[in-house]
Amino acid sequence: MTKPPSGRSGGPKRPAGGSRGLSVQLRTAGKRSASSQRWLARQLNDPYVAAARQQGWRSRAAFKLIELDDKFHLIRKGTRVIDLGAAPGGWTQVAVRRGAGAVVGVDLLPIDPIPGATLLQGDFTDPAMPETLATALGGKADLVLSDMAPNTSGHAATDHLRIMALADMAAEFAFDVLAEGGGFVAKVFQGGSEKQMLDRLKRAFTTVRHAKPPASRKESSELYVVATGFRGRP
Repeated sequence: MTKPPSGRSGGPKRPAGGSRGLSVQLRTAGKRSASSQRWLARQLNDPYVAAARQQGWRSRAAFKLIELDDKFHLIRKGTRVIDLGAAPGGWTQVAVRRGAGAVVGVDLLPIDPIPGATLLQGDFTDPAMPETLATALGGKADLVLSDMAPNTSGHAATDHLRIMALADMAAEFAFDVLAEGGGFVAKVFQGGSEKQMLDRLKRAFTTVRHAKPPASRKESSELYVVATGFRGRP
């Protein structure tokens, strides 16, 4: 059973010992579907879910950003961060706790307040949003984050196209709001149709890499594209 790694300041602590090799068995499915039963069993036996609950993170996804930041050093003291599709707020929490200077999260859904962050309910593709977010940040962003993913259909090719469309929109937004030298992180799925977006990112940033943080479930096809050294819209 994989345990979340220890990170630098603001990182996760290892779950308390004594649970190695143990798993929770669901006694009855009741009215739950087979897929719901599998999801619930996975959640109950996921050490990242337990660690997130113990440490006050709003989602297990917080550990993904922690691990990406440990590897790529994305968040520094004073970094101005925009978190797209921020609900429920796990990535926004990480940015605040890791010393970002200003953090703005935006989502179509309402987000419960997070001390140290500005949270906006709205559509980041709204033409007025870049200016709104720049005002909230006090200037251009140093880092744009996107952990957005569409509701999955179960059809791999369709799901890949949907998430790539979201990543493309996030990248276009980043081109408008990033300061020179800034960074961009977005979730994508393995599938082969991301070449066009990656080509654009390589023209806009000095370095573009893929990463799969340990907190990403092994069976998941998700990856993160990490682009740093923004040079300007391609």
